[in-house]
Amino acid sequence: MSVMTLLVLALGLAMDATAVSIASALAAPRVRPHEGLLLAFLFGLFQALMPVIGWAVGIQFAEHITAWDHWLAFLLLGGIGAKMLHESFTHHHPGVPDAPEAGAPPPERNPFHAGRLMLMAFATSIDALAAGVTLPVLEVRLVTAAAIIGGVTFLLCLLGVSIGRRFGEPLEGKLDALGGVVLIGLGTKTLLEHLLGA
Repeated sequence: MSVMTLLVLALGLAMDATAVSIASALAAPRVRPHEGLLLAFLFGLFQALMPVIGWAVGIQFAEHITAWDHWLAFLLLGGIGAKMLHESFTHHHPGVPDAPEAGAPPPERNPFHAGRLMLMAFATSIDALAAGVTLPVLEVRLVTAAAIIGGVTFLLCLLGVSIGRRFGEPLEGKLDALGGVVLIGLGTKTLLEHLLGA
């Protein structure tokens, strides 16, 4: 897999976390700089670690799935993408309260509390765990993949917090949809390369 393709994968996986970052900023009456950094760090960390776990699972079974490995990549990435597309229509993310209506009192629970952030980071990185299973199939260097996925997520989450404080509400669902389309496209590309002998 080329670095460009790996970046595309990282962008697709990071969209869910970015959408949660936007939603968190919308739900908080005030976002302090260290809160945004903590969110981005935890989300990036989980997004980097979960593919490693998925890779460890995938590498154990690599010898048994060589005949249909590209189908596995297609089904996993396509399934993750379809899930993100579905969630984009619900506009709901685990652990994030809905943004308060105009004139409503601020939410009682802080969406930037460290415990909540860890739960959200885990919830949004499940897709990265599943995608990690495909890394041995896609012949990717593990350290490089983890670093790029985690780094891209960190940067996009910082951006998401900033966007959420300004005009993020209309964009929240669109980011999930974009991520879903990207992952479905990547899975389809992997399958077609195999079927066409590329």
